[in-house]
Amino acid sequence: MTDATDIEKKSLEAHVELCAQRYRYLEEKLESLEEQITHVANAVTTIKSTVESMSTKNNDRLIAWGVGIIGFLTSTIGYLMFHYVIK
Repeated sequence: MTDATDIEKKSLEAHVELCAQRYRYLEEKLESLEEQITHVANAVTTIKSTVESMSTKNNDRLIAWGVGIIGFLTSTIGYLMFHYVIK
């Protein structure tokens, strides 16, 4: 690295060329990083929608079970009242 800095100290053109190469390298790294972040953001969005979907399904399932249990208990109470209280 000291060779490059010595050359840069002596030649403005070499300094400009080396800076251009450095900036290109940094730009490529930033583009790569941006692509990776976009990929991660898409994955997070997919995971979020999957979790929301699972939550909705679980809520629907709990409501269905609750309605079934309440219906069963209501019919059982009705049956018991009809056979033991009314007669």
